[in-house]
Amino acid sequence: MAITSKWRQHIEAWQSSGMTQADYCRHHQLNIRTFGARLSDYRKSAQSNSAALIPVQVEPVAAEALVFTDVHSHRLTLPTTISARWLAELLRCLA
Repeated sequence: MAITSKWRQHIEAWQSSGMTQADYCRHHQLNIRTFGARLSDYRKSAQSNSAALIPVQVEPVAAEALVFTDVHSHRLTLPTTISARWLAELLRCLA
């Protein structure tokens, strides 16, 4: 079940209140069982919305050349040892 903003506010207020669930529910005239059910939904939604880290391994690929092709199929092949500054200037001139 999706958590409404009302229940999200109650749960977050309870968490920062330092009160027990029963005391918080009595103070705010909430049904303790309903509160418990919404708390369970809140925790489930928090778990499903959390980001997960996925391990990856990056392996360098040895490129022999940089190849640029335009819309007319003209190709420009440059060595990978080309200066990044020179390449940036070239691309700026072609734009």
